[in-house]
Amino acid sequence: MSRIGKKIIEVKGKTEAKVDNGNIIFSGPKGKIEMKLPDGFELKKIEGGLELSPTQLSSGKSNSKWGLYRTIIANNIHGVTDGFSKDLEFTGVGYRAAVAGSMLTLNLGFSHPIEFQLPKGIEAKVDKNKITVSGFDKELVGLVSAKIRGFRPPEPYKGKGIKYSEEKIIRKAGKTSAKK
Repeated sequence: MSRIGKKIIEVKGKTEAKVDNGNIIFSGPKGKIEMKLPDGFELKKIEGGLELSPTQLSSGKSNSKWGLYRTIIANNIHGVTDGFSKDLEFTGVGYRAAVAGSMLTLNLGFSHPIEFQLPKGIEAKVDKNKITVSGFDKELVGLVSAKIRGFRPPEPYKGKGIKYSEEKIIRKAGKTSAKK
């Protein structure tokens, strides 16, 4: 039995979850997400939220994925209700970022600016040396943040590059001059 899987999934405010032909449709103030109901599981509406349960409790496959699918459904509900965001910081001489519509332009010390098209449902805000990526799909927010970080990952000697705001960069000592 899964401890996480047995928890009730809370549905707050104006958020709705419908099961239609094996698909779950989540809609709320931030957007709409559709996902396939996993095989071997059923989703029931109960007082206070939703309950995910495997159809065959003794099946090892469904028991091993029970907590995972419950968490994915809870994240989708949280996403359409409140949304998700990730903060990135960039450090370096002349490093700049700007957002125009759905285009993120990054000047990261290369001979050319990097123009990154943000996917539908993702927003980016730039404030001095901080980029905030937000949206209603947790997986997509994480993917876009990782792609932006990948343009110039932080280097260990001076710490230049793009890093997550909570990330710690372990600094290395540079070369020292030899004394004669």
